[in-house]
Amino acid sequence: MIPMTLSRIAEIVGGRLSDVDDPSRVVSGSVEFDSRKVTSGGLFLALPGARVDGHEHAAAAVQAGAVAVLAAREVGVPAIVVPPIPPETASRAMALEHDQDGSGAAVLAALAKLARAVVDELTESGLTVIGVTGSAGKTSTKDLMAAVLRPLGSVVAPPGSFNNELGHPWTVLRATESTDFLVLEMSARHRGNIAALAAIAVPSIAVVLNVGTAHLGEFGSREAIAATKAELPQAVPPGGAVILNVDDATVAAMAELTRARVVRVSREPGAADVDVWADAVTLDALARPRFRLHAAGRQVDVALAVHGDHQVSNALCAAAVALECGATIEQVAGALAAAGPVSQHRMAVATRDDGVTIVNDAYNANPDSMRAGLKALAWMARDGGGRRSWAVLGEMAELGDDAISEHDDIGRLAVRLDVSRLVVVGTGRAMSAMHHGAVMEGSWGSEATMVADADAALALLRAELRPGDVVLVKASNAAGLGSLADALLDLGAAESTDGDDG
Repeated sequence: MIPMTLSRIAEIVGGRLSDVDDPSRVVSGSVEFDSRKVTSGGLFLALPGARVDGHEHAAAAVQAGAVAVLAAREVGVPAIVVPPIPPETASRAMALEHDQDGSGAAVLAALAKLARAVVDELTESGLTVIGVTGSAGKTSTKDLMAAVLRPLGSVVAPPGSFNNELGHPWTVLRATESTDFLVLEMSARHRGNIAALAAIAVPSIAVVLNVGTAHLGEFGSREAIAATKAELPQAVPPGGAVILNVDDATVAAMAELTRARVVRVSREPGAADVDVWADAVTLDALARPRFRLHAAGRQVDVALAVHGDHQVSNALCAAAVALECGATIEQVAGALAAAGPVSQHRMAVATRDDGVTIVNDAYNANPDSMRAGLKALAWMARDGGGRRSWAVLGEMAELGDDAISEHDDIGRLAVRLDVSRLVVVGTGRAMSAMHHGAVMEGSWGSEATMVADADAALALLRAELRPGDVVLVKASNAAGLGSLADALLDLGAAESTDGDDG
């Protein structure tokens, strides 16, 4: 964060100073909501959690070096105190699950105000703010965008999926006077979420990847999801640029909703009015795409270090961002070739000493990303010379009334893709539907197995994996299959294949 006095912060957030001897003391370090990560000169956020209230850790944070605490009540140490916001009046964008008294909503609202003030100041000094949204692929694209922008200057991007009302402003406050590009990933659970995030840091470049069925249970319809994703291009001012993946017709239609210049990307070279596109797409044995990138009358060959055919569209959007920011097409190709997986448990591919390849994509799952993962698994098995393939799948969360049919479809797809073994992890109705779909599609015997939990899945795999097998582990994060994928790697020394040319 840029250096700022306590009195200035209090003015920005509408708070009062408590137990502060010197209002001119400067916050010069990072803003943290985990007291264990506080460093000298920082600011600690006192937020309620599932087990503890951050207010109870205020003294420890100050002892660790925090200049003050941003809090909803006095905490006995230097603090900027903002009044609680009653839960019944808090906006849906600022609602926290464990916020019983409105303290969390108050601190989040104050954090948003602080982030807006900081980013406004930095934008005046030349900072470029870039936002990305979509039902699938946000985190992978965010990582690719950060990679292609680094040759052009200093980049701040969120770790993992810091894309909500807490992670978004927290990332914004990572930017300093030396930051050239601020890359922000924007997610939503309700209408208005993305508009609220974009108001914190107004993007000059926005990217919309796709509109799928992630969080369908929250939104109720794909149309409502599309309207929410469209909040991002609508937030870009007239002087900015909106990059749209026009292979998704719903995204393409957002060109009519923005005041900014539209840049269209596509995998279809014959598509009308396309600015950045790919052709000659191939995959290597580990499903890493190769393609020819076209833009502004020029072309260059690109070899990605990430896995899955779906990464082509993500890479095209990242390329379009870099080209907007002044990169050459050759710089883009070089940066994409060096950009391996960054965020944990997202299409991370590693091969053990015994030749078993683990595809760890267990951080999140929705029907679109699940299909992409299964297709990548099938390709690796087939192009690798007929290797046995295992799909170890957990529940896709937040699908509402469509949960049963969507899980059934995934079970059927695994069979149609000729996946050797499907291991359904969990015993709820949705997972029963996935297993039933596989059986009805033609799976029989042990080809489709249903186990109670990750421990049972690990025991099965430990007993039955053979050298050369390929294993995809994928589920929504709540299913906890990331630890299963890690345990599979721990069964034998793993040698990462990410970034290799083979």
